[in-house]
Amino acid sequence: MERFFKYVLPLLISVVAAMEFYQVLMRYVFELPVMGLDELLIYPTLWLYLLGSVNAAREDTQIKANVLDVFLKTEKSRLVVRVIADIMSVTVSCWLTYWAWDYFKYARRVWKESPTLYIPTFWAECSLFIGLTLMTAYSGYYLLKNARRLFSQAPLQPAEPLLQPTKEL
Repeated sequence: MERFFKYVLPLLISVVAAMEFYQVLMRYVFELPVMGLDELLIYPTLWLYLLGSVNAAREDTQIKANVLDVFLKTEKSRLVVRVIADIMSVTVSCWLTYWAWDYFKYARRVWKESPTLYIPTFWAECSLFIGLTLMTAYSGYYLLKNARRLFSQAPLQPAEPLLQPTKEL
């Protein structure tokens, strides 16, 4: 999976940047707006946004405000908070994936087309369901991993202090 994200995400961001550059160049330098380019930009942009979110879920590098970690003294207490956060993440992800599934079915049934180029919008709209499904799976994986660590018999190490005391000269 890492190889997939390693190549697809830079490709998508390059496509979006190139299309935007072309749009700006044509519109503001040559004063010739390109009709339909905005419609085309929606597809790689949505896939980039959602696959980037999936990659953050896969790497477990989402932005987190772990404020409680400052006050918790043991690794076990931090792990308990992490498991609770993972449970909430999986719950919300499942709920959003359920709604995305309904939208996916609607998009497939209606099969809308873009107004200028008549491209089926389904290919952009399905990114929401696919992305949320993968994010839910990765959130569940980290929930199981952290719960297994929490309930294992191996003793956990004491937590490292986040702020090290400074030595006075």
